[in-house]
Amino acid sequence: MEKTATLNLRINPDVKKDAEAVLKQLGVPLSTAIDMYLRQIVLTGGIPFAVSLPDVPRSVDADAMSVEELRAEILKGIEDIETGNVQDAKAAFEQFRRTHR
Repeated sequence: MEKTATLNLRINPDVKKDAEAVLKQLGVPLSTAIDMYLRQIVLTGGIPFAVSLPDVPRSVDADAMSVEELRAEILKGIEDIETGNVQDAKAAFEQFRRTHR
């Protein structure tokens, strides 16, 4: 089938750049990836992956903590900063994503 429809989207430029970098490694142009996504919507009758909030480990779920627990975690964080027990945020988030899939 011939591609004749045009789709104009406004998206976060950083997300677009990061997605294009991944797709480039896969050898898939962004337009092809979007076409694949739309075809999967048609084939599955919905979004082709689960759409839900991620499970949050109790250790980082402030909503599930009591005031005392939250205060203790904040104080522990301050102590870590003062003692130099810190890590790069990007590395920390990558590690979190790997261990909480």
